[in-house]
Amino acid sequence: MWHTAVDLFPLDPGNAYGALACLFGIRNSFGFHPLAGGRGLPTDASAGLRDTFRAWGGDARGTTLISWTELEAADWDATDASGRISRRSVAGPGTGWAAVRGVMRTSAGLHEVSYVRLVVRFDRAWDGTSGTVRRPRLAARTRTA
Repeated sequence: MWHTAVDLFPLDPGNAYGALACLFGIRNSFGFHPLAGGRGLPTDASAGLRDTFRAWGGDARGTTLISWTELEAADWDATDASGRISRRSVAGPGTGWAAVRGVMRTSAGLHEVSYVRLVVRFDRAWDGTSGTVRRPRLAARTRTA
């Protein structure tokens, strides 16, 4: 069963559009191949998480998830369509996303590595076609055996 390990909202790196593009395909005018775009709410999400997302109503868009295993295996030197901006430069060490990855790394050290994932949602025009993307709600999820 999956349950919330920690709400990462206090670590919210804000609207770092390069990071949102390379990780989740949000506002991807950069042309990154996103690591985890458009996956939706996990089918095995806890009732609590489902209730939280339901409470956001139509404001919850761009829901997706990425596992710690996927983040660790990612090609951090991959670039955007221009070939000038790497994943590492927008979502790696020294960026606003470093703290989020640190929490996931710590959780992976406490739980089986494959049991750690990040579930995010965005509000407004998550696909980048109109409006603005406000801060994502972040939750690290762990599963107990």
